[in-house]
Amino acid sequence: MRGTLARWGRAEWGPLYTAVRGRLRERGPLALPMTLSAVALTAFLQHAQNQPWGYRCVQDMGAVRAEDPLWAALLRTPLSLFVPAPDLPVWGALAQILLVFGIAELCLGWWRTLAVAYVATLAGTLYARLGITLGAHAPFGLPWTDAQVVDTGPSAAVVGLAVFAGWRYGAYVTTGAVTLAMVVEVLVKENLAGKEHLAALMAVGLLCLLAAVRDRRGSRPRPRPHRWSGRWAGRGSGLPPIQS
Repeated sequence: MRGTLARWGRAEWGPLYTAVRGRLRERGPLALPMTLSAVALTAFLQHAQNQPWGYRCVQDMGAVRAEDPLWAALLRTPLSLFVPAPDLPVWGALAQILLVFGIAELCLGWWRTLAVAYVATLAGTLYARLGITLGAHAPFGLPWTDAQVVDTGPSAAVVGLAVFAGWRYGAYVTTGAVTLAMVVEVLVKENLAGKEHLAALMAVGLLCLLAAVRDRRGSRPRPRPHRWSGRWAGRGSGLPPIQS
């Protein structure tokens, strides 16, 4: 039994573990500049929004509500990712960023990590507007009171990155478990955050599909030999991950 679990663990997390360990052994904490900066920024914004001098500034730059004009929400969305939710302990957001963003940065590179995180967060932000337009009685709708909810924090980005990195490195059971957990969250406690997580999963699922199509097209034989670019190392490449 123990041997079977060990073999399953190596098959599920082996490629991901190898990529993470290799980068950390090569550069140590210097391999995580974006993640460490994100942790520091999140801690600073948490401190600032709890101070009289910083609350209004953080709200103006990073607090997103569905009732806000769309242009304002789009401008605030990137920073809102690093503004901890006011009703949740900040250590949870810091731990999520350090762990999930860190693994993603080591495996995908810093700019791809930010891109996936932003797509997931933006999908949740845009869904909130759609859900309120549909109304509380629609299957994917939201009550009008959710338009006033401050919608910040890294949770949607964390869910998206966990799914994308897991899929990219063949951790399909983990990817499925994260997806199932988000579905159960909505079934147990139907709220804005849970439905935004599902929207983030759908957006990242589309990214996975586009990446798979791109990989398939790139794997077709060509008349001339070419250099492999290494842009999407990991799943199916047969080569060690290359960081940009």
